[in-house]
Amino acid sequence: MTTHDPAELERVWELHTTGEFATLDLDATMATMTDAPEVLHVPTAMGARGRAAVHDFYRRHFIGHNPEDFTITTLTRTTGPGRIVDEMLVSFTHDVEVPWVLPAVPPTGRPVSIAIIAVVSFDGSLISGEHIYWDQLSVLAQTGLIDSGTLSRLPVVTDQRATLTDGPLNELMDGGRA
Repeated sequence: MTTHDPAELERVWELHTTGEFATLDLDATMATMTDAPEVLHVPTAMGARGRAAVHDFYRRHFIGHNPEDFTITTLTRTTGPGRIVDEMLVSFTHDVEVPWVLPAVPPTGRPVSIAIIAVVSFDGSLISGEHIYWDQLSVLAQTGLIDSGTLSRLPVVTDQRATLTDGPLNELMDGGRA
């Protein structure tokens, strides 16, 4: 069953993300979800399926496992029947392990700023699924986990904030000529 009330979906999504990132309230976050939710961070395959597994994933690897300077800026939101798609800019300093972004990678101390797309599905007015996407190569480049020689040969954008606002576009389109 899907709801067609965009305001209700957005209200539930806001409650969910407030529990995840502001109040760090696992129970409040889980209260916004169905009995069989799915959470999948696609680039790292981190997440879980099923209520108990999602609860465990949030507790052990997500809620409260972000750097203190972690910020999310919503750039665009599309709300339709049973679904929200958010385009966001996420920024943080990799000064603690961030398991959902860089599982098992010790802190590098480097700043990270990435565009993230969240596709949030609903069953009625409860969240049934979250599929989260970002450019993992950009994360690896920004944290220094890819050597500069390799990086210089790849078409990767490390300053996604500038690209999404008013920064330069890829110079490779013109064969590297400005």
